[in-house]
Amino acid sequence: MRYRITFVAGLAIGYVLGAKAGRARYEQLARTARKVADSPLVQEVAGVVGAQTGKAGRAVYDKTVEKMPITSVRDFLARPTEDEAELVEWETGLVNGSRPEQDPQEGRPEGRDL
Repeated sequence: MRYRITFVAGLAIGYVLGAKAGRARYEQLARTARKVADSPLVQEVAGVVGAQTGKAGRAVYDKTVEKMPITSVRDFLARPTEDEAELVEWETGLVNGSRPEQDPQEGRPEGRDL
C-alpha cells in the first residue's frame, strides 16, 4: 500500500510540475533530445553497439544450432514419430516385395528392439 501511495504522489507531482513548465519547456526538452540523438558521436556509439549486438546474437544462434541441429520448426514437426517411421518401413517392405514379419498395427515386428 505504501508503494501505491508513493507512486500516486509521484504522478501528481510530475503532473503539477509538467503543467507549470508548460509547452515551451516540453519543446525545449524535445529539441535537446533530438540534438543528442542526431549527434555524430551518439550515432557512432549506436552503430558500434548495434554491431556488437548483432555479433553476439549470431554467436548465440550458431551455438544453439550446434547443439540443436533442427533448422526450423517445420523440419522438427515434419519428422516422423517412432510409430510413423515403423509404419513407413513396413509399407516400404510391402512395396519392395519383401514380406514383413508382422503387421505394424498388431505390435512390433519380431526380433526388433525399439
